[in-house]
Amino acid sequence: MPQSDPSKTEKATPKKREKTREDGDVAKSQEVPKAATTLAGIIILYGWMGTINERTQHIMRQCYTFDASLDMSMQSAITFINQIAFELALMLVPIFLFLFLFAGMSMRMQVGHLWTMKVFKPKWSKFNPIKGMKNMFLSMQTLVRLIKSIVFALVIGIAPYLVITDEMDSFILLYNASPEGIAMYMLDLVFRVSLYGVLAMLIVSLGDFFYSRWDYEENIKMSKDEVKDEHKQIEGDPKVRSQQRQKMNEMSQQRMMQDVPSADVVITNPTHISVALRYNAMEAPAPVVVAMGADHLAKKIRELAKENDIPMRENVPLARALYKSVKVGDQIPEDLYKAVASILASLSKYKQKQ
Repeated sequence: MPQSDPSKTEKATPKKREKTREDGDVAKSQEVPKAATTLAGIIILYGWMGTINERTQHIMRQCYTFDASLDMSMQSAITFINQIAFELALMLVPIFLFLFLFAGMSMRMQVGHLWTMKVFKPKWSKFNPIKGMKNMFLSMQTLVRLIKSIVFALVIGIAPYLVITDEMDSFILLYNASPEGIAMYMLDLVFRVSLYGVLAMLIVSLGDFFYSRWDYEENIKMSKDEVKDEHKQIEGDPKVRSQQRQKMNEMSQQRMMQDVPSADVVITNPTHISVALRYNAMEAPAPVVVAMGADHLAKKIRELAKENDIPMRENVPLARALYKSVKVGDQIPEDLYKAVASILASLSKYKQKQ
C-alpha cells in the first residue's frame, strides 16, 4: 500500500528498521508459504506414493479380511483401531513434517532470524469498530488483498481447466481400461493439474513477494523531521552537548587557575590577555604555559597573580603571540625563546636586587 502520509519521503534509517523488526513488523508475503507448501505437497506425494499405496492396501486388507479366530471383544476392537491409527500415522506424519519444514523455510528465507513476543501483545487500536470498518471497506490494503485473491483464484482455476479440457478425448478410452489403469491415469492427471496450478501459484507469489517488499519500504518511510530527531537522539541534543562542553570548560579553567600560583611570571596585553609561564629546568627544557585567557578570564589570572605575589609584565606582541600559538600545558615555541628569556632574566635580576 503506498505511503498515506505525503510528508514521509525519506527512506527508513537503520535504527527505524531495527525497531520495526523488533516489533515483528517485517516484509513478508503471505502467498509465498502457500505456494511453497503446495509445491512441497506435490513433491512429497510424488516421492511417497509407493509407500502410501502399500500401506493403504495393507490397511484395507486388515479392515475387509474376515478372520474367524478374531476376538470380537471391546479390548480387541480398541487394539485394532490403534493399529490402524498407527499405520495411518506412519503414512501421514512424514508428509506433515515435510510441509511444516517447507513452510518454515519459506518464511525464514523472507524474514531471516527473528524471535519476538511483541506480535502477541494486544493492540487496542485494532479494537476500534469504526476504524475496523473503514479498513475493511475503504482502505487500499483491502483492495490490494481482494485483487490478489481474485488473481490467485483465477490462475489456480484456469490451470486445471486447461489440462482437463485437453484430456477430454482421453476420458472415452477409460471405458475399457482396468481399475489399475484408471487409477494410474487419474493419479497422473491429478499430478499434472497440481503441477500447472503450483507453477501459476509460484508466479503470483513471486509478484506478491516483490510487492510486499515495496509496500513495506513505503510504510516505514520517515519524514525529514523524524530523521532529524533520530539524529539528535543518536548524536545528542545540541543544547545538552553545549552544556556538557560548558561544564568541561569550567572544570578545565578551575584546574588551570589552580596552577597559576606556581607560575613565575604573568605576561599581559595589558588587560585583554594574560599568559602565566613557569620555568623549571627539571620539568621541561623551555618555559611552560600553565594558564592563559582573554578578557574576564585574563582578569582572574591577574587577580590570582596579585594574591600570590607573582610578577606581571606587560608585553603586547609577546602576549598575543603566546595566546595564538601555544596551548595550556605546552612549552613555548622556539621563536619566542629570546623574548621570554629576557623577561625571565629581568625577573632574576630583580630578585637579586631584593
